[in-house]
Amino acid sequence: MADVTFRLDRTDVIALEHWCSSGFANTDLDLQLKKHGIHQLIAIGLRANTYIDSRIRHAAELGYEVTLVKDAIGGFGWDEMKATLELNLPNYARAIFSTEELIAAIQKISD
Repeated sequence: MADVTFRLDRTDVIALEHWCSSGFANTDLDLQLKKHGIHQLIAIGLRANTYIDSRIRHAAELGYEVTLVKDAIGGFGWDEMKATLELNLPNYARAIFSTEELIAAIQKISD
């Protein structure tokens, strides 16, 4: 598989200020990702049941393949995390990996 290098210029705007939970709503994030030929995303971050859930759902609806890193997200409690990891996101994420599993998968592709 060929190496892919993605570099941003200081003039590239990836996302304007956004409201609510999704980084796609009211931003040019979708446009910029498509402009650069990016269709696979890796999701990490805080507030599993709101921000992460919304961002992954929105990305999936836009046609992106999204991988969630389950030990690189957070929430205010286990119930939020459990609902996100076991109920909601298996319907939208292409894959749900631990950090270790993701690194191994990327290394396997790179070999």
